[in-house]
Amino acid sequence: MTDTESARNGLRIDSELRIVALSGVPTVGPGDELAEVIRQSLRRDELELRDEDVLVVASKIVSRAEGRFVDLASITPSARAMQLAEEVDKDPRLVELILAESVEISRKAEGVLIVRHRRGFICANAGIDASNAVPADAPKSSGPWVLTLPENPDDTAAALRKALGPLDIGVVITDSWGRPFRRGTIGFAIGAAGVPPLWDRRGAADRHGRILEATELAVADAIAGAADLVAGQADESRPITLVRGIRFSASSENAGTLLRDPAADLYA
Repeated sequence: MTDTESARNGLRIDSELRIVALSGVPTVGPGDELAEVIRQSLRRDELELRDEDVLVVASKIVSRAEGRFVDLASITPSARAMQLAEEVDKDPRLVELILAESVEISRKAEGVLIVRHRRGFICANAGIDASNAVPADAPKSSGPWVLTLPENPDDTAAALRKALGPLDIGVVITDSWGRPFRRGTIGFAIGAAGVPPLWDRRGAADRHGRILEATELAVADAIAGAADLVAGQADESRPITLVRGIRFSASSENAGTLLRDPAADLYA
C-alpha cells in the first residue's frame, strides 16, 4: 500500500501485530470503574498505552459492571414466550428475556433462537449468557442467573476511550457469535470508538492495477477475532486485551457502521 493510499484511508496495518491479554483482571461487579481496572492491569503487566493502541474489552465484564444480571426466577413468561419455548425446548423465562432484548426473530430451531438484537446485529439468544453470570451477593436460593449484553456498547467504548485519554487509542467491545454456515464461534465487535470500524478499499488498485469495486474490511471485527484467540472462552480470565500494530487516524464512527441495512440482509 502506498503512503498516499494510507493517508487517504487513515489506516495501515503493520506486517506484525502484538496481542497481549492483560493479567490479573479481577472479577468485576456492579459499579466498578472499568477504566481504573484497565489502568491497574496495565501497571501490573508493566505496559504503557501508546497512540494507536487498541484495547479490546469482553462484553461480559461491561455487563457485570453495569449490573446486567437477571434472575430468571423474577420473570413471568408471556403466552408468546411459552409457545416459543415449547417449540424450541427452552426455558420460557429465558425466551421472554430474549424477546425483550430483541426486535425480531430471524430463525428458530431446537435449543436456539436467532434474533435481531435491539442494537441491530443478529445473534443467538440475544447474546444472553448463563456462564459466570451469578452476582457476588446473590442469595443461595435465587437463580438461575443470566447476563444480558451491555446497554449501549458504543457509548461504553467511547467513555472508556475518553477516560483513558489523552492518548489517541481505540476501544473495541466484543462478544462471541456463531455463523450459520460454519462451525465454531468467533469474536465480533458490538461496540467501538476511536479505531475505524470499517476500511473501505473500494477504488484502490490491486497488484495488477484492477480497481477494487466491493472490498470493505471489517477492521473492528478482525481485531475482535484476533483478540478472542488470546482472551479465551473458558476459565482463562483474560477479558481485556491490548492490540498493537494498527496505524489509524481517530474515527468518529462506531460499531453501528458495520450493520448491514436490513433491506439488504439476504439471510434475514
